[in-house]
Amino acid sequence: MGKSEIRTETARGARTPKKPSAPARPARRPASVKPEAPYHHGALREALLRAAERVLERDGLAGLTLRAVAREAGVSHAAPTHHFGDLTGLLSELAAVGFRQFNAAMASSSDTATTPLEHALARPKAYVAYAQAHPGMYGIMFRTERLDYSRPSLHEAAEASFAGLTNAVGMMRQEQISGDALTLNQGAAIARAWSMVHGFTMLLLDGRLEDILGRLPEGTTPERLLEAMLMSPVTGKPPGP
Repeated sequence: MGKSEIRTETARGARTPKKPSAPARPARRPASVKPEAPYHHGALREALLRAAERVLERDGLAGLTLRAVAREAGVSHAAPTHHFGDLTGLLSELAAVGFRQFNAAMASSSDTATTPLEHALARPKAYVAYAQAHPGMYGIMFRTERLDYSRPSLHEAAEASFAGLTNAVGMMRQEQISGDALTLNQGAAIARAWSMVHGFTMLLLDGRLEDILGRLPEGTTPERLLEAMLMSPVTGKPPGP
């Protein structure tokens, strides 16, 4: 073999062999979409109502939409429509929930009362306390133009609330009152009691009692003002001829 051939073979042997190419990495999978929250059969409806209550108390009636409720519950936009039909249906079922909560608060209000006076004041105080704790729910319960009272759940819950008011007034008058047939005096007593407490509640929620409270002795609370209203006799003489 000649010298030139030896140099050629040596140069070939000195070359570094190429490394085998690494296998291509598999394409990264796109991030999966967060699945809807799992609910047992029948539980989604209740979850939607709880979500609707949160939206209502946080964002008010103006912010309560079917889409907002679906987002809050973490479900598809079609879910509220499937369960309630439309916004009126959702609001009506939500109002029914409010009335049931309200009725439960009224029923248990006198559990700790020990005197006749405490019993008499317990229900009005519980009325106002519920409204303060759940202003959104309380507000929707009395938005008749936004509700469908033909829905059985709302009709039954509202009737139970009226029955509770009727029974409370009957106890104060020491007589049995039938909610189906009222005398004029019984109707006047029910309307007077409801008007007083409901009117006080609305003024309180709207901040319209601040001026009166600011003129009262320091430390006077809305509850104490309500007590004074309920206990104050109607006095004064009618105007003369």
